[in-house]
Amino acid sequence: MAIRYFTLIDGRLSSGKYSKRTTLHPIKAMRLLNTLLSTTLLGLAAAITCQHASADWLLSQPGWNHSFPADHSNHPGFKTEWWYFTGNLRNDSGDEFGYQLTFFRQGVLDPSRTVPEGSRFIQRDMKFAHFAVSSITEKKFHHFQKVSRGAFSEAGFDKGSTITWIDDWSCERTGLHSFRLKASSENILVDLQINSSAPPLLHGENGLSRKSAGEGRASHYYSLTRMNTIGTLSLNGAAHHVRGLTWFDHEWATNQLDSHQAGWDWFSLQCDDGSDLMLFQIRTTNGGRDPFSSGTWTDASGNQVHIREEDFFLEPVEWWTSPKTKAQYPVSWKIRIPGLGIDLLIAARFPSQELAIEPIAYWEGAVAAKGMKDNQPLRAKGYLEMTGYAGRIVGMQAP
Repeated sequence: MAIRYFTLIDGRLSSGKYSKRTTLHPIKAMRLLNTLLSTTLLGLAAAITCQHASADWLLSQPGWNHSFPADHSNHPGFKTEWWYFTGNLRNDSGDEFGYQLTFFRQGVLDPSRTVPEGSRFIQRDMKFAHFAVSSITEKKFHHFQKVSRGAFSEAGFDKGSTITWIDDWSCERTGLHSFRLKASSENILVDLQINSSAPPLLHGENGLSRKSAGEGRASHYYSLTRMNTIGTLSLNGAAHHVRGLTWFDHEWATNQLDSHQAGWDWFSLQCDDGSDLMLFQIRTTNGGRDPFSSGTWTDASGNQVHIREEDFFLEPVEWWTSPKTKAQYPVSWKIRIPGLGIDLLIAARFPSQELAIEPIAYWEGAVAAKGMKDNQPLRAKGYLEMTGYAGRIVGMQAP
């Protein structure tokens, strides 16, 4: 590993590998320092979250009155928040793609703390984002991460119609439940318009999704499950006109997980009969499943059923070992929900869809499902997220 040093000389940042030195313009130097500090502080922020649960952060509790479009925006009183977009797309030639674009906010200073006026280096939160494209036809996976403190307004929340952004990655609200998503890295780009004619689906108890025992161990959680999507996806210089469906999750919380919880497996499925299914199981450190695992099923008319932990069964049937992290992920599952007459086999479109990044590596990728619903054939496409297989989850647990 090359050792690189940085020194500030006469207002300029000098950088070199041993004796090699280069000099950067002051503005570029400050932005580089911001990037370096952001990457370092992301890990520190996650570690601090695990150690300190300040009473000044709001807790997710019953009684939240959801209001839209306001709740599509930022909730800075809570420590952790994410806007999670995943979708399955197809171009005019029939080639298939999956995509993920996720924006995260991780609180660093609790709401009672003040930030000195004009300070660029003391920020209330860390901003980071993940962007991934799965070329299903080619079975190739591309993923990227951006991290920022937003010291130079290169990242932030709630600027006009833009809900969140980091550099040229952004989520802009264009209607009540409509958004424009933009992201690009290394000749890979998405520019998508997504729209939902259906209202948000509130998970759990009126949008309160409990994750473990204890006060506030929950998140406020809603989804737009079947968003019509159209736009451009460029891959290695080739632009594709694409259309398909997007699933949008939005959660905000403070210390929602407990110390005995090792990770989770989360499924979102858009079925060919017009129904949608979300399931998650939280795995415990002793190899079991936490009783706070749950889900939501919605029929084509919008009627929903809350699925409790005792209502569903998950069984991994095929595993894949990551060559990068050596983590073993179950990339094929059996799902049974007897009360709904659902019996499905879910499989990754291809196994190698791991985001091998710091400080948390996880698997997130496009999946397809087939099976039966009330003795009738059922097929679906969607996304699967698996965390905690490549190491400990940081930043979401209370002590």
